[in-house]
Amino acid sequence: MKNDQAGLYIHVPFCLSKCGYCSFYSISSVHLIPEFIKAVVGEMAFYKSYFSSFDTIYIGGGTPSLLSVQQIDDILKAVNNNFNIDQHSEITMEVNPGDVSLEYFQQLRKLGINRLNIGIQSFDDQILKFLGRRHTSKQAVFAFDAARKADFDNIGIDLIYGVSGQDIGDWKQTLKETLSFFPEHLSCYQLSLDEKTPLYKQYKNEGLKLSAENEALDFFMTTSQILTDAGYVHYEVSNFTRTDSLKSRHNMKYWNHTPYLGLGPAAHSFLDSKRWWNKAGVKTYLNAVGEGKNPVNKSEQLSKEQLALEALFLGMRTKDGINLEQHKACFGSDLMAEKRLIIKELIKNNLVELKNGFLYPTLAGMAVADSLALI
Repeated sequence: MKNDQAGLYIHVPFCLSKCGYCSFYSISSVHLIPEFIKAVVGEMAFYKSYFSSFDTIYIGGGTPSLLSVQQIDDILKAVNNNFNIDQHSEITMEVNPGDVSLEYFQQLRKLGINRLNIGIQSFDDQILKFLGRRHTSKQAVFAFDAARKADFDNIGIDLIYGVSGQDIGDWKQTLKETLSFFPEHLSCYQLSLDEKTPLYKQYKNEGLKLSAENEALDFFMTTSQILTDAGYVHYEVSNFTRTDSLKSRHNMKYWNHTPYLGLGPAAHSFLDSKRWWNKAGVKTYLNAVGEGKNPVNKSEQLSKEQLALEALFLGMRTKDGINLEQHKACFGSDLMAEKRLIIKELIKNNLVELKNGFLYPTLAGMAVADSLALI
């Protein structure tokens, strides 16, 4: 039994069409949604005694906004029937700008959803088409405005940079337009492509190139400068928030090794040093739950050394960095003693800072955060 308040993630694995760059599990069909709702409710029963309390719920995908208000209501009612949900929970739902209306947002607000993540990606119609998005820039503007009219006061926008044909001037214009909406949260991701995605194959076939290292650094530094100048806090490599209180509380759990439960096909969970993940195929998942079986595919028990490495990797991606005393207490690893020379070199090269018992990445360090974990 775990006393920490955990995060609950529900993976909705349905899309009307697959975006060219997306490597998250989903199927471009919607006819199994009713069976999925029933199965995800059934899966909750397996975890009643494992997680004592949740204070974040995140409905992601896929495209959760393909679900009707009634279907979302059914899921949330089941969540409340099966688990103890903190009354001050952050409840987030991802939405696609092409699916929504003012009435839809108003109904979501009534259900208790208090945070939206809108997958806008770009305000440039050519880039949206290239990425395989099925919404337009006009629909993106409408979605944000409608969310505000429905009284959502915690809205995040997702953007992608480093797309073929996009230069730094185009990206600055995207950021300028985004800032005109004054969102509470921004996630700015550099385009990266899994070999299994259609866009990877298109890049390969057409001889297109992802951003070179110096271009990627320029995009990253420009993004940080523009957004911090506008008053945003750059709190994780790809994430910015208007104030610390508006950080994604749910995503912070992933970065802090807080327990989380993932429901739905391919969803991951973490508790007491153990990580497990569900079967990916929708039908395989439905069949398992339908037969009264837990749909877990595999699990791994992480050693103290593995957890320490993960804590280092994740900590170097956030402005909060690593509490050295806490790290030592949790993992028995004294970083300043074991890695003194390397850390001294990183400080000299302005990649990390040492202050008040914390090891922080600098902005230049955040740009190469994955490498910092190798110290």
